[in-house]
Amino acid sequence: MAARVCSTRVLAPWGMLQRRIPVAKFAAFPTPQIGEGDGDVESNSAATSIAYLRMSERDLVAQCKMDTFRATGPGGQHRNKTESAVRLKHLPTGLVSQASEDRSQHRNRDSAVQRLRHTIAIKLRNPVNLEGYVVAPELAQILPLKETRKSSRQLGPNHPDYLLGLQLLLDLIDSVGGSVSIAAEKLGLSTGLLSKVITSDNSLLVAVNEIRASRGLKPLRA
Repeated sequence: MAARVCSTRVLAPWGMLQRRIPVAKFAAFPTPQIGEGDGDVESNSAATSIAYLRMSERDLVAQCKMDTFRATGPGGQHRNKTESAVRLKHLPTGLVSQASEDRSQHRNRDSAVQRLRHTIAIKLRNPVNLEGYVVAPELAQILPLKETRKSSRQLGPNHPDYLLGLQLLLDLIDSVGGSVSIAAEKLGLSTGLLSKVITSDNSLLVAVNEIRASRGLKPLRA
């Protein structure tokens, strides 16, 4: 199953700059081994973003080129005076994340990994087979609770498994041409309820509106 990079602007809670990545379709090459890839988005394999999100931190970092640098900007004597800032480039996809707010390189690396996971979920799209569509458990976890899930709880953006559901939701919305009403029908929700899920997460809202804009649809309002 081929994945593609979707051109989106991510408004992440950590205040990273908005950045566009050109849309690119991926050819169906074998799944890369850890450490393979030349950083060219268009040479990416058929590995899905879900596979990347399920990787351990160690395996995901092994697929990245990591650079350290000295952060610049305000902060005086408490600002980083060593190369503790971290930039990660995910070689199979070309996606980049970085962190520089902490004086610890280790903590900055952890933050950069989490931001990379978020960027993968937001930007990498996978096609969805709509015939006989069944809601994946990872997606169901971020949706409003139903009677059949009384013993469960809806996961929020701060939960480590939230990104899996977010990625699957964006895949579905992309596959139905950006239509929230059709996506809601597939999920067994009302359009209003799905809209509430989307608008509750600003980065999700921005990604959905990018998909809708690419199909000539009006943006959703928060």
